[in-house]
Order: sequence, then C-alpha cells, then structure tokens
Amino acid sequence: SYLGDKSSCAENASAVNFTSSSSARGLASTCVGKVPLSASRSAGRSHTPLMGYSVTSSSTVSAHAAASVIVAVVEGRGLARGEVGMASIDLKNPEVILSQFADNTTYAKVITKLKILTPLEIIMPNTACDAGSATKLFGLITEHFKNVTFTTVQRKYFNETKGLEYIEQLCASEFSTIFMEIQSKYYCLAAAAALLKYVEFIQNSIYAPKSLKVHFQGSEKTAMIDSSSAQNLELVTNNRDSRNGHTLFGVLNYTKTPGGSRRLRSNILEPLVDAETINMRLDCVQELLQDEELFFGLQAVISKFLDTEQLLSVLVQIPKQDTVKTAESKITNLIYLKHTLELVEPLKEALRSCNTSLLKAYYNALEDRRFGIILEKITTVINDDTRYTKGCLSMRTQKCYAVKPNINEFLDIARRTYTEIVDDIAGMITQLAEKYNLPLKTSFSSARGFFIQMNADCSTLPNGQLPSEFTKITKMRNTYSFTSADLIKMNERCQESLREIYHMTYFIVCKLLSEIYEHIHCLYKLSDIVSMLDMLLSFAHACTISDYVRPEFTDTLAIKQGWHPILEKIAVEKPVSNNAYLTEGSNFLIITGPNMSGKSTYLKQIALCQIMAQIGSYVPAEYCSFRIAEQIFTRIGMDDDIETNASTFMKEMKEITYIIQNANDKSLIIIDELGRGTSAEEGIGICYAACEYLLNLK
Repeated sequence: SYLGDKSSCAENASAVNFTSSSSARGLASTCVGKVPLSASRSAGRSHTPLMGYSVTSSSTVSAHAAASVIVAVVEGRGLARGEVGMASIDLKNPEVILSQFADNTTYAKVITKLKILTPLEIIMPNTACDAGSATKLFGLITEHFKNVTFTTVQRKYFNETKGLEYIEQLCASEFSTIFMEIQSKYYCLAAAAALLKYVEFIQNSIYAPKSLKVHFQGSEKTAMIDSSSAQNLELVTNNRDSRNGHTLFGVLNYTKTPGGSRRLRSNILEPLVDAETINMRLDCVQELLQDEELFFGLQAVISKFLDTEQLLSVLVQIPKQDTVKTAESKITNLIYLKHTLELVEPLKEALRSCNTSLLKAYYNALEDRRFGIILEKITTVINDDTRYTKGCLSMRTQKCYAVKPNINEFLDIARRTYTEIVDDIAGMITQLAEKYNLPLKTSFSSARGFFIQMNADCSTLPNGQLPSEFTKITKMRNTYSFTSADLIKMNERCQESLREIYHMTYFIVCKLLSEIYEHIHCLYKLSDIVSMLDMLLSFAHACTISDYVRPEFTDTLAIKQGWHPILEKIAVEKPVSNNAYLTEGSNFLIITGPNMSGKSTYLKQIALCQIMAQIGSYVPAEYCSFRIAEQIFTRIGMDDDIETNASTFMKEMKEITYIIQNANDKSLIIIDELGRGTSAEEGIGICYAACEYLLNLK
C-alpha cells in the first residue's frame, strides 16, 4: 500500500515491527505493519502523546537480563474505552500476573507497567491493530516499544469464558482465592486466554493442570515512577554506560540468587505505599543488622539456592513431544528440585531464633509438611547422594545414576553397558599412550564428548608431528586436543547407550512428577521466601558497608545530613551531606546556587532517599522521616530527542504536561530547571504558571 518514496517506507516499516510467526496455525493473523497513506511521515510522528517518555530503544530496563516475559493487552471498545486488561507470564517463572485498571487517555499506567515488565513480545487483538482502525493505545505501545516483537492474534482468542476455564484448570489450589477477584474482570480474563493459548503454542508444551501461580494486581498497591524518571534517577540503568553498576540497583544489589535480584529490581521500580508492610521489612533488616549469627547463617544457606523460579517453570511444563533433549532437561530439573528441597531444613534452622513477625511467618511457612512429602517421594526413586554438581561430565554421571538400582532392570543393564564403554575409552587411550610413548590424557566436553588432550611439548614428538591416526587436531595455548577414528565410534556408542538410559529414566521421572504436581504450590511459597530473604539480606549488607539510618514515616519529609547513595559509591571521600525539610505548610522549595554547586545532585538525592525508604531499605542520612509518596515525578533530562521529533523545549513541555495531568496531593515532584529552551521572559512565564498550578495541588 505504498506510493511514497522508499526511505519513508523503510522508516515506517521499522517503527512498527510485527511478526506473525504462528500464522501457519491460524492463531495469529498477519498484520501488515504499515502506516496508511494519509498519515505521511510528519503527521504520523507529530501526534506524540503528552508524556515524559524518552523513546530510546534500550528502554529504561532492558539492560536487565534477557527479556522473557510475554504480555497480552486488550482494551475495551466504545464506552469501555480506557478499561485495559493485561496478562503476562514470564517464560522463566511460571506465574501469571493479571491486571485490569481504568486508565486516562495518555495511557500512562499501561506504558509504565509494560516498561517495568520489559516484555519480549506483546500480543494484541487484530481489531486494535488493523491499519484503518488502529487504536491510540496500539499507536502508543508501538511507539514506546520499538524493539519489542508484536504479534496480532485474532480477536476470537480473547475470550473471557475461555480465560476463566484456563485459569480454573491451571491455577494451583492454593491460589484459588483469585476467582473472587477476577470473576467480573472480563478484560484481564480475555487477555489471559489469548496469552496461555499462544504460549502453549510457541513453547510446544502445555502447562500441567493445577500448577501455575496466578495473581491479580490492581495498580493501587505500589507507587508509580514513570519510565523517564526511572531513567533520569538512574534507578536500574546508568545513563553513561548501561553495563556500569553505578545505579540505585547497583548500590543495593548484594543479592545471591537470580530471584533475589529480580525482586530487588521490581521493588525499586515499584516501591510500596503501605507503611505497615514497609515497617515490617525495616524490622527484619534491623534484626539482621543486630543479630550477626542470623545474618551470616541465612546468607550461607540462601547463596546455595539455584534459580528456583526457572526450575519451577520447567517443572510445570509438559512437553508435547518426547525428545532426548526434553528427557535430559526433566532429569536435570528433578536433580535441581531435590537439591533445593534439601536446603529447606537448613533454612528453617537458620530462621529458628528470629523475633520479627515477617521472619517468623516465613519460618512457619517452611514448616509446611509438603516439602517433606515431595522430598520423600523423590528419595524413593532417586539416589540419596544425587545432587547438583558443577562440570558437564560429573552432571552427566549424576543424571545417569540418578534413579535407584532395581527399579527397572533394563535401565540397570543399559547403565552397565555405559560404564563398560567409558572404561573401554579410558583403556584405549592408555594403550595409545603406551604405543606412542606420549603423555595422553582423557578429556570430556559437552560438545565433543570424550577426546584426547596432550601438553604441547614438541620436543617429545618424533619430527614434530602427531601420529597419523589422530584427527581433528586443535591447539589451544600449549595443549593439543585431538581424537581418533576408534574414539569417535566409541563416543557414538556411548551416546546411544546414554539415550537409552535417559529414555528409561525419563519415564520414571515423569511418573514421579505426576505424583508431585498436587503438592507443587509449596514451591511457589519457597521461591517467594528465598527471593524476599535474599533482598532483605542485601539491604542489611548495604547498611553495614556505609552507615545508613532507619527511616520513619510521618506527614513530613525531613532528612538530616543526607547524602547521594550512588555518588558515595563513586567518590573517593564521602560526599558533603545536606538537610531537606518539606511539610504541609512549606511544601514547595526553590533551590538556587551557582553552577556546579550540586543542585541537581541534591534534588536527585531526595528522590533516591524517598525510594529507598519505600522499599524497606535503610537510608543514607543521620536521621530521616518521609511522607509516603504514591507517585514520583521528575523533570531532569537536558537533551533533545530527535527520534520522536522533539526539541529540547518541546520535550520539556511534554514532561511538565505529563506531570500536571497526573500529579495529585500524594506526589513527590522534582523539577530541575524549566523553560530553558526558550527566551528568558517566556521561560519565566511558563515556569511561574506551572509553579502556581502545582502549589494549588497541595
């Protein structure tokens, strides 16, 4: 449908990036990502929303580990426009998060929620994306998420009754109270139906019945920090260099498990607003700081946990085809599961003497009999000494001998064959070493199987050449690696017997897993506890390194001698500390000073301290009290944004408009210079008007 010049065609095509990988199955209808003729390039771009979002491709948070979340979004039509349903599932963590909320026309909540999820793929119904009738929400999402894959799915798959059926079928009985919340939330149910259907399709596996954790998230429980504020304050990504750890996340991140660091990241981007919960966390941190034994005991146990969420995710998927690869991964997973469950007792032991209500609750949750039941079921089939080890060969041996002897005699025979082959290989290499009088040793890699290695000392080689029967010779630094025709044949026999072993073990493992599924929800609890404890330990650890103080929550923001937590990490000596005082009577401060006197740093430090206090961490100050903020807005950036066709001034105006539209009496607003991109008189006028309006908001 293009008549325009080629360059604009390429530009628009790159902006809207559709994939329709699954059109073959008729699940996703192909949707052509072109802008209709009437909207020429300039028109297509000038309707940018009034938002303080910079549309940089590395969205505020994609620097975090590779994205693995798939999100389905659906919006009401007609009178219900603005009511948005979202469902997301992380392929590495089997938890379905449903949310439904009413949003205003700028769709700030939707975009913020999506930015926090950093999706790998976004699914929307085709009616919202068709060229002539594309909705505003669709336009906004494609604009903010240029690098995210878009898939359009036929509207009929967004079916709320189907969604409810899916959830009834897959939701673990522990989380069944969710039905009370979502019964009438049709949009998120519709999104869930499309999402689960699509994930099962692309993963080529189905989720085991009653095995998923499903929870509903309204948008009330957490404070909202829009993505440009998260970027300006450098909460999770450093603006100079995204691999750099000089961010708030980097300052607080002493976590030991992948789950813990994900937990910390999502907390920093969505701080709590409930004083009771925050104080419970602070009590825990305080106890960890006072009780050294508890701190080190917990840290030792927590650091042994593997990625529990990833483990769960693989456990609950039932592959549609049985291949060697699926068999092997299931066996590995069962070994990981055993490893994890064996850590429950030591974790309980470490928590035994704690006093805080939250830690006590965790201790009681670990008293759950189901951990024992699952472990018992596993140990009837799996050897006691099978555990997670490092190194591919030792792990391969663990997988081979995981199942106890005498359960399946064919399996025992196959194992004997395997052992004999491995012994033969070792024997053969010893013979070769004697024959040529060379110092050969056996090595193993997952790609090559068994091969021969030799320290490269050319003086021992007759005329500097390896014997002719050795093939595939490579030299790394000073070792030769090579193999021989016989060894390649032996390796193939070895692989074959391994396949047989895995195949038989897999059936035993599957039978075992089907008995475990009914008890599986205690593992969700476990992964929750581990990630939370990990985060609290990380807060406590950060306090011991620099002297932070416990925040209080009142209706006044008062910081005595506070400093900037990230600056402290970078600077050689401790930065100069400052006071801050804001209360109902004086709720508006204007900060003046010469260039390079630290005004911007001072402003950012207030916002960072506020966020640290609201996630349950201690704060860098001598004393501090905060009023809980439900939204944190900043207007800081200095640059223009060529991508969205916005000059410095235009960008400033968009950001301030966004603040004015969304601010309320529970917001914390930080404005670092306003009205610079224009003449002095105009700038002062705009600034004055904006200040007057914000003063009226209390």
